[in-house]
Amino acid sequence: MSNSKIEKAKQKQERIGSTNYNNFGSKMTIIKYTNTSNILVKFENGYTVKANYLNFKTGEIKSPYDKSVYNIGYIGEGKYKPKINSIKTEQYNSWYDMMKRCYSNVLHKKRPTYIGCTVCDEWHNFQNFAKWYDKNYYEIENQRMCLDKDILHKGNKIYSPETCIFVPQNINSLFTKTNALRGKYPIGVRFRKDCNKYNSCCSNGNKKRICLGVYNTPEEAFYVYKNYKENLIKQIADKYKNKIPQKLYNAMYKYKVEITD
Repeated sequence: MSNSKIEKAKQKQERIGSTNYNNFGSKMTIIKYTNTSNILVKFENGYTVKANYLNFKTGEIKSPYDKSVYNIGYIGEGKYKPKINSIKTEQYNSWYDMMKRCYSNVLHKKRPTYIGCTVCDEWHNFQNFAKWYDKNYYEIENQRMCLDKDILHKGNKIYSPETCIFVPQNINSLFTKTNALRGKYPIGVRFRKDCNKYNSCCSNGNKKRICLGVYNTPEEAFYVYKNYKENLIKQIADKYKNKIPQKLYNAMYKYKVEITD
């Protein structure tokens, strides 16, 4: 046997069983070594992939279980792809945006209402979310569809199959709160310095804010707002009754506005 063949055989023997960590911190082991361009790597979770030795050394080999999205989300194994023909899929965009709302410190500075929100363990795996997406996604009159977590379960902060539902933008906007505008007063109430009284205001469901009157106390103003808002939600629920899931319709009809909202 020539010296070069002996050296290659020795190299092969030495490199089988070698371990390293990829750029996401996942441990990998060479379980088969043919040559520098053809190795088989196994990750701790059992996933195997063919690669080359240079990528093994530099940590550039990827696993679908790498927590590549905010150190929490991973793609997983299955039929759903993040991209098709270099274009991100709708399932992936929805999943990524959900992860971003929960785990992006940059977004939390702009939208602090998402601080404390989390994604259930099952949906850390993109494959699981994408499957749920395909079963539950629908469209209405070309409206933007929103993944909502707290209409079905008021106050909920966990994105999960049990708590989430897709809603058209017109409905989703009904439940958007403007905490920064109202300050210390109840929802729907603003103080008027010119008359030392309290305005009751609410969106009419068509992006137009209307005044419901001026009152002596914030409590009076709030209960006028509460009555108007709950009736408005019911009216819009009836408008969309045959277009939205029954559980969304039911949740809208039962929805109560609280002074602590």
